[in-house]
Amino acid sequence: MAFQRGDGLDQEAVNERVDTAIDEYEVVLFMKGNELMPQCGYSDRALGLVSQYREEFETVDVLESLDEYRVALERHSGWETTPQTFVDGEFVGGSDVLAELDERGDLETTLATG
Repeated sequence: MAFQRGDGLDQEAVNERVDTAIDEYEVVLFMKGNELMPQCGYSDRALGLVSQYREEFETVDVLESLDEYRVALERHSGWETTPQTFVDGEFVGGSDVLAELDERGDLETTLATG
């Protein structure tokens, strides 16, 4: 089955979902696909990096309303690309930033909350 644009949520609903996820979850990864079936290499990479250090975190599949998620995420991060990771309501970055943090030995600390 092919993905059909325009079948998703409207901008207001996506804004609310993004705002709620960032506020409610300690760690949230906005990605293409989900933890069982990432739909792009960058999302798969980000998921793997976060999974190394966190057993519990939330993922949000942006494909349902990709254009609307881009707008909503840019409001929080200044970036419209995915994946995007937020920790305690703060934007951390995408897969490249997560990989850089991991290479420096800082990713585990960054993903630790509390």
